Amino acid sequence: MKDSDCEKTIQTMGWADLREMWDKIQKGSATGWDSGKAFEYLVPRAFQLDGARIKWPYRISLHEEIVEQIDGVVEAAGLHCLLESKDWSKPISIDPIAILRNQLLWRPAATIGIVFSRSGYTEAALLLAGYLGGQTILLWHPGEITLALTKEKIVPLLAAKYRACVESGIHDANTEYMGVL
Repeated sequence: MKDSDCEKTIQTMGWADLREMWDKIQKGSATGWDSGKAFEYLVPRAFQLDGARIKWPYRISLHEEIVEQIDGVVEAAGLHCLLESKDWSKPISIDPIAILRNQLLWRPAATIGIVFSRSGYTEAALLLAGYLGGQTILLWHPGEITLALTKEKIVPLLAAKYRACVESGIHDANTEYMGVL
């Protein structure tokens, strides 16, 4: 499916549709979508439904070479965020987080990164995410995605995760247990 078709399809979906899609993604059976694309489009759509300004996944080219693939951009709760969505069956390692950190290096310092994972993170990734230097990257756990889709609110969770990172330096604060919603 072309990117423009992905955008048209996902924009017809409401919260109930996203919950159903999330269930299929978790089972590895999001039929009709290229590998990883359903999750890549689900995340910005959830933010859009909650009132955030979004930019759909896109590529940046330099001299006819693709130099970046961005899974979306969100502007919400006073934050500007680059998205990274990983639809992997195993917990993700530090590699995608490090790539996102590098993408943040040539953006305004206030830009943060958000990584969404359907399978969680390795212990090493969770540990190393706290040592990324000046780039803030927030890690979202599968249960938080379920919570956001169930409660039909994702922006308050983003604000709570960011606040926890500012107050405690925790990049993977799990909002499932924070009583935000």
